[in-house]
Amino acid sequence: MEIHVKESTIIRPAHETPKHCLKNSELDLLVPSIHVPGVYFYRRPNNSSDFFEAGLLKEALSKVLVPYYPMAGRLGRAENGKFTDINCNGEGVLFMEAETTCVIDDLGDFESNTILLKLVPNVDSTKDISSCPLLVTQVTHFKCGGASLGIGVYHTLADATSVFHFINAWAEMTHGISISNFPFIDRTVLEIGVPTCSKFHHIEHDPPPSINNAPIDQNPRPISTAILNMSVDQINTLKAKSKENYGPTNTLNFTRFEILAAHIWRCLCKARGLSNDQVSKLYFPINGRSRLNPPLPSGYFGNVIFPGTSLALSGDIISEPLSSTCERIHKALMRMDDEYLKSALAYLKQLPDVMVLRRGSHTFKCPNLNVSNLCHMCVYDANFGWGRPMFFRPIAVSDGVGFILPSPNNDGSLYLVINLETQWIQLFRKFFYEILV
Repeated sequence: MEIHVKESTIIRPAHETPKHCLKNSELDLLVPSIHVPGVYFYRRPNNSSDFFEAGLLKEALSKVLVPYYPMAGRLGRAENGKFTDINCNGEGVLFMEAETTCVIDDLGDFESNTILLKLVPNVDSTKDISSCPLLVTQVTHFKCGGASLGIGVYHTLADATSVFHFINAWAEMTHGISISNFPFIDRTVLEIGVPTCSKFHHIEHDPPPSINNAPIDQNPRPISTAILNMSVDQINTLKAKSKENYGPTNTLNFTRFEILAAHIWRCLCKARGLSNDQVSKLYFPINGRSRLNPPLPSGYFGNVIFPGTSLALSGDIISEPLSSTCERIHKALMRMDDEYLKSALAYLKQLPDVMVLRRGSHTFKCPNLNVSNLCHMCVYDANFGWGRPMFFRPIAVSDGVGFILPSPNNDGSLYLVINLETQWIQLFRKFFYEILV
């Protein structure tokens, strides 16, 4: 797919914004140091002459950058040369307008990372990015009349909750309606009640298990993406499976995420052909805003991601009832209460350099995985005035990274976007659907 860039502009806040350095918390410094990409797709409604018109989008973007002013900043260096804060200097964000002779239907099932990455501005994270915009955006018009909106946000700046709040606020501003989620910028509230010493052993920050008898050839292997749809009936089938062999006296009902994560973990252990004695670690991001006490404002702008984890032998995950794996994940989730999260913050503050624990592609690769639940993120609320997105696709290019998302039809169905070594994709797909028949 060929992309022709028509315009590339830096958009600055419409009004003067506070100029200061926003210190990154330990949680901000733990996430991958990359621009995280994602793409929305929109069908053009009938009789819409201003569909995704660049002028409207840029004007609204400039306005929404006033309350969301850290988005318009740059990474700031500390004396040790590391990026430990955000320089809120109002230098702006990147807005690109592009076009292609392709139609949206040419993209098929939206599984090709190579094609989708052309719809998001490229940022070379291996170079000095201190002068690079923290937010990059690209509107691409298709021959069929539809459009895509590609977004890349530097992860140190914000987590998924903050990013979706921002995108939806931009959409509301374009649509001419009031912003429903204003950002809360003060990051010092994250430090309230944090003890001087940690109280627990935080296994989530232990080194990820490595593969037993790793092959001598350590060259990178090709990565592919699978998108697996789950109907309401299939989800209910999986829920019923999670209650088998669980005992008549146990009344615990596992959540949809616990059941899906357990199923994904089992299928991946099988698809990868892991030995029975291979330790595997499941990671799942936890939004700490409501789990902390007192809770953080829902609009807290930054990263409040705590990594939940469950550790088990592959042989156990494959052989035990689905309910047992669900229970492992449930216990790991229940562990993440206020006391545990504040202990985790205390542990991170004690470290000389928290960035040695930074998560990335090395964390989630075989034999491990990361599953993010985006079902409560208001993904499909990004209505810029021309209707809801027809599809949203997070883009990741690392092995073992998965996302669970709600259907754009809002009918209770879900879809899984998962990135794996290409050699495992078809087996994973086979195992994923076998139990659902």
